[in-house]
Amino acid sequence: MTSTGTSTGTSTGIRLHAPAPGWSLTADVVVVGSGVAGLTTALRCDAAGLRTVVVTKARLDDGSTRWAQGGIAAALGEGDTPEQHLDDTLVAGVGLCDEDAVRILVTEGPDAVRRLIETGAHFDESEAGDLELTREGGHHRRRIAHAGGDATGAEISRALVEAVRARGMRTVENALVLDLLTDTEGRTAGVTLHVMGEGQHDGVGAVHAPAVVLATGGMGQVFSATTNPSVSTGDGVALALRAGAEVSDLEFVQFHPTVLFLGADAEGQQPLVSEAVRGEGAHLVDANGERFMLGQHELAELAPRDIVAKGITRRMQELDAEHMYLDARHFGAHMWEHRFPTILAACRAHGIDPVTEPIPVAPAAHYASGGVRTDSRGRTTVPGLYACGEVACTGVHGANRLASNSLLEGLVYAERIAADIAAGHDENHDENHDENRDERPGRDGHLHARVPSPVARPERPGHPLLAAEARFAIQRIMTDGAGVLRSAGSLETAADRLQQLHADARDALDENGKTAEPGVDTWEATNLLCVARVLVAAARLREETRGCHWREDRAGRDDDNWRRHIVVRLNPDRTLAVHTTDTADFPPTLPRARDSARTGETPTPSPQEQ
Repeated sequence: MTSTGTSTGTSTGIRLHAPAPGWSLTADVVVVGSGVAGLTTALRCDAAGLRTVVVTKARLDDGSTRWAQGGIAAALGEGDTPEQHLDDTLVAGVGLCDEDAVRILVTEGPDAVRRLIETGAHFDESEAGDLELTREGGHHRRRIAHAGGDATGAEISRALVEAVRARGMRTVENALVLDLLTDTEGRTAGVTLHVMGEGQHDGVGAVHAPAVVLATGGMGQVFSATTNPSVSTGDGVALALRAGAEVSDLEFVQFHPTVLFLGADAEGQQPLVSEAVRGEGAHLVDANGERFMLGQHELAELAPRDIVAKGITRRMQELDAEHMYLDARHFGAHMWEHRFPTILAACRAHGIDPVTEPIPVAPAAHYASGGVRTDSRGRTTVPGLYACGEVACTGVHGANRLASNSLLEGLVYAERIAADIAAGHDENHDENHDENRDERPGRDGHLHARVPSPVARPERPGHPLLAAEARFAIQRIMTDGAGVLRSAGSLETAADRLQQLHADARDALDENGKTAEPGVDTWEATNLLCVARVLVAAARLREETRGCHWREDRAGRDDDNWRRHIVVRLNPDRTLAVHTTDTADFPPTLPRARDSARTGETPTPSPQEQ
């Protein structure tokens, strides 16, 4: 694939098969997601006087953030500097980080953490009253701030949720976002969503707004075993693709090396054993008690996650074992109970006592380093559509996210998104007040944008929906063919099996365009298939091993050909357009100025109808 520079999206006209909206709300901005990225964006937008609606798939405090154990990385300790944090991030990203994006992260990060503390988040402190900092994999300094020992995400979520509720912000809970609404010029005009039978609204509705922020989290449920909650089904990435946005780096799925092993047949969300446990001195050992990471990397157990995951997998293959062990018996009961109470409780709930025995661990899908492509202000290639947090690809993580950079990225880029939306709001008000403003003041006394009218629903049938049980088939296909270890053969098999799932759904359409019954389970399965196919297409194309993309048939890193990003978008005919960037830096996310057909942009080898 050859690169031809930037490719910005226009709406594909593809939408999920769903009933017409039966109710609607109007806002200046709608934020989809209630983790650190979504709630920080919402709070900053609300503080700027923007009418802000938060839409979340579960309860407000059920975002992925609450599951984060280790902490949040920032150069807050004595002797540490943003430059050192930058260096560690670039090393972990294996040549694919956008250095400008990383510099933004590490320089704005410390103050963003301080503002989070001002919002009400309480981090663990030393007896002297300073932040208690720890180390994790890939970090050469102690720079990980944590809360409640190993409950950092829960504390951050608590503080942000309380702040949102204190401001009386409009929220819509138990709502699955469906598709982006756009106006006649292709600009964002809101979203459609389905509320799952609770609250003031029910069924399919719409939130009309000129700015939409996707903060929907990850897509870990595309694999059988993951640390992600059940709601992490790639909804934001799938929505963005249907809206015509570009996604990038989806092949780089980080497998957390130390996830509690619950058996070879275990599926769904698995308990995480935080990297901070290794940061405090736990050792990875095999069944014979040998520390097999010694000599593989200068940091041994604290090497970047891709290296540790590969080390565990290799040792498992050598010994024909299903798991390795994390040995922290030398911590003693007091340290386990006070530093890692959440992990201790999870292990004991599954019959393992880390105080007296090693913990069985194995890698499991953890974090998507790629996602919807954005610029330094969180803008995607669709005007008015923003992305933040795990759903986004800012260029910060490259081929492998550095431990505990995810919460920081959510904070920093959320603030930048809110500032950009507020600046655009003010600029439009100054230049086009008579023509584009609603004369009714909001509750803050400010005049607000007249929301653009979305185009009519397409007459053609919506996107074919998969049966709910297809979710488990997708997970097995992806685990077998695109897991920790990949090859040309395994990826080709995965692509063929995913294509067959789509073909079966497409062929089931009758003359009225009827598919599987619309509902949360079928929409989620359809979204999972969409992101799975993009992931596999990118993984097949990248014929090298880099970061958390491990091709056993292409063991080496190939900087000459592959120190660049793979960018994918969805064509109106449901084929995938795939191209590579010229360098490791992303081109600008400018509005499309030419026809969607691009010189040098080619479809993937096998049929890629979505």
